[in-house]
Amino acid sequence: MAKNIAEQIVEMLENANVKRIYAVTGDSLNHLNVAVKKSSIQWIHVRHEEVGAYAAAAEAELDGLAVCAGSCGPGHVHLINGVYEAHRSHVPMLVIASTIPSEEMGMEYFQETNTIKLFDDCSYYNQMITRPEQVQRTLQTAIQHAISKKGVAVIGLPGDVSELDAEEAATSAQIFKTNPVIRPSDDEMKHLAELVNDNKKVVLYCGIGAGAANAEVVELSKLLKAPVGYSFRGKMAIQPNNPNEVGLTGLLGYPSAYHAMHEADLVILLGTDFPYQKFMPVKNKIIQIDESPERLGRRAKLELGLTGDVKETIKALLPMLKEKTDDHFLNEQLAFYEKVKENQLTYVKDFGKKDAIQPEYVAHTLDQLAKKDAIFTVDTGMCCVWGARFITGTGERKMLGSFNHGSMANAMPMAIGASLAHPEKQVIAMCGDGGLSMLLGDMATIFQYKLPIKLIVFNNRTLGMVKLEMEVGGMPDNETDMINPDFAMVAQAMGYPGKNVHDPEEVENAIKECLDYNGPYLLNIFTNPNALALPPKIEFDQVIGMTKSMAQLMLGGKMEEAFETVKSNYKHIKGLL
Repeated sequence: MAKNIAEQIVEMLENANVKRIYAVTGDSLNHLNVAVKKSSIQWIHVRHEEVGAYAAAAEAELDGLAVCAGSCGPGHVHLINGVYEAHRSHVPMLVIASTIPSEEMGMEYFQETNTIKLFDDCSYYNQMITRPEQVQRTLQTAIQHAISKKGVAVIGLPGDVSELDAEEAATSAQIFKTNPVIRPSDDEMKHLAELVNDNKKVVLYCGIGAGAANAEVVELSKLLKAPVGYSFRGKMAIQPNNPNEVGLTGLLGYPSAYHAMHEADLVILLGTDFPYQKFMPVKNKIIQIDESPERLGRRAKLELGLTGDVKETIKALLPMLKEKTDDHFLNEQLAFYEKVKENQLTYVKDFGKKDAIQPEYVAHTLDQLAKKDAIFTVDTGMCCVWGARFITGTGERKMLGSFNHGSMANAMPMAIGASLAHPEKQVIAMCGDGGLSMLLGDMATIFQYKLPIKLIVFNNRTLGMVKLEMEVGGMPDNETDMINPDFAMVAQAMGYPGKNVHDPEEVENAIKECLDYNGPYLLNIFTNPNALALPPKIEFDQVIGMTKSMAQLMLGGKMEEAFETVKSNYKHIKGLL
């Protein structure tokens, strides 16, 4: 019996080593669903397509390619946030956007959306299949785009087309996962070496693009006596076994990395597209090395911009360099970093009170108790701060988040994808109460697939990062409070244990119990709502803004809230100004 187009697509996905499709089935997706049922691929029935897209994004970042799907208009729109996340994080993901019958297109049919327009801003490839002859070529090209350009590829698939008989194409159905060696030309390498040799104080700043080059970065930093800073996405790969690391910078970072970059004669940006221009130095020389030439120079004024794989470029550069003997600058920055880390432990030792547990203490304890190869997912907002500052890179751990798109509610969905892809790993989702609330329904997906995910809820009863943004802007926070359900009871209703933690003395044992449990578990920890993370560079207008907001709170009769905010953060302010 001839196979239909849905079966042909599934067969090609099997050959591309796809293991799962994350989707909510229905109407135009039903033929694909049936084809998947007869295959080795698992259909993951999420409650919301956005969750499916985030889960696929997590799997793609860990393993190289993943697939999600949505049916007709609402399903497409639900996918879009997670699709943006995958595309902006440069992870290979295929989106199957099944849609209305082809003869109804352009007629404002029920649930009609224009998939080309809808997905055009968040994909490298975006085409509609309308004929059997297109299928093999289109799908092969889509996957080739996703894995080669590192981003999203979308295929639109009308429901009526998916049930037509398949046809073989004359072009290749094979997927080519190439691994070329890319580095600057010999003349460019010579120029690079001259600049590095001619400057006394050098700092390396590494992003996720340097993730495969830990050993080379460490060797280069030792040769140059150079401090090593990193972005949030680069942390898990660059921090381990790195004696010269001085932490991360940016909104979530340390003053040590910021200070080192600004005191250097030369800063070398390695595989980073760090977005915050205000944290970049402007008075020293900057070199940027990235595998994507279009990124060169868009974050800082460069002395030299080069295209190359970080690992291969450093390997070619090392023999051309003269070892630096003066380690005064390096030792000065490392000493400052030690002081910063000591200040960071203030709230680990002073861990708060009932229903106001310091989140730093929670994150530090979690870091100490989690396995050395755990996969962490972090919600955007304050959970990102605590993850960035307190979860330690071991060389085996991974940390996933919405680091570029910056969306709420990503931690729990990403944990689903990570746990399905790596059932042997401990998967820990650091959730904000706001983030978890947004996509709460897919806690049921965790139970349905018996995923041993640990949900650690940093329940501060507020949109913490938004509150901070308003206060440093000189505004009293408004409508940032959260009136939450009892998340522990919600977990129990979903089918797995949930526990509330109100007292700091309970934290360590509660986390141990959660991590040791053989199955999913939710820990709802009542953290200090007035714990505010301040960035490593606090500008004068931000200080004035905080002062104004405190004054407005007091004038509005909220003396207690103003007092608690200042009391909770005076140590941060003292350590960072």
